[in-house]
Amino acid sequence: MRALQYRAKEVDLDMPLIQAILPSNRLQIEQALDQIVETGKHDIGLLGFSFKAGTDDLRESPIVILAEALLGKGYRLRIYDRNVSIAKLVGANKSYIENQIPHLSSLLCDEIEEVVRDSDVLVVGNQSPEFVNALAGTRRGQVVIDLVRLPLNGSIEADYRGICW
Repeated sequence: MRALQYRAKEVDLDMPLIQAILPSNRLQIEQALDQIVETGKHDIGLLGFSFKAGTDDLRESPIVILAEALLGKGYRLRIYDRNVSIAKLVGANKSYIENQIPHLSSLLCDEIEEVVRDSDVLVVGNQSPEFVNALAGTRRGQVVIDLVRLPLNGSIEADYRGICW
């Protein structure tokens, strides 16, 4: 997105819709943060950490930005993303994480069930199909904030909320 905006500026092309995307994305991250804060709960589980399901690309991932903000406010985080392995990160992706959340490895969990069980608020950050099944294991008293609108196959026990849908 930034490259497209830069190129448009180079050729003196006005692209108001494209120029509005990054500020809109920032507002959605702020809205997610506000919803988490409003729950009053401090054990937060992030399901999906990469930019999109099936990739380990963490650069520009809104969930990374959200995690950084939550950590800064003192929240306890557990993160699950089967595609993200600190040992396998390389290049710009590795550099990005080392600069943004250097202690990421201590927050990653190998088992999705652990994140669901030990979190009072679950934030769904991408549309990995395994998250649909995982949310079936939620309990009353938990809050699920779905940022991507998973295609749930039925009801769940948790208080289910979404953003922009």
